Amino acid sequence: MSTPPTLTQLSEFLVHEFPQTRCTIVSVGRKSATVRHAVGEAELRPGGTVSGPVMMATADVALYVAILGEIGIVPLAVTTSLSFNFMRKPAGDRDVIGVCKLLKLGRTLAVGEVTLYSEGSDEPVAHAVGTYAIPR
Repeated sequence: MSTPPTLTQLSEFLVHEFPQTRCTIVSVGRKSATVRHAVGEAELRPGGTVSGPVMMATADVALYVAILGEIGIVPLAVTTSLSFNFMRKPAGDRDVIGVCKLLKLGRTLAVGEVTLYSEGSDEPVAHAVGTYAIPR
């Protein structure tokens, strides 16, 4: 495993390798990460709710960032599973915040959980558990 990258290095990596993402890194370290997804009008569903794919992408990015924050920038780390529970309607006029905590970080697999919130609310809108394969 290489030296853990800084928040700036991870942010630059995301911008360069995933220019399509609307996620930005808020914090990373200590087997955790927090990301923010800027919600745009095109990402809303009827009724003003944030789409499920947006929330799933936010959870996946949070997990990826938490892992890379521990093992270094390993671009070929990939999602192998993502289990998702939608809990309540997210606010369509607020960013989605994803808070990840790694539960296990092994040599070839990492498991983490992500809780998603509408910015400014303490009530979770979704919960995910995901596994990543780490290349050797």
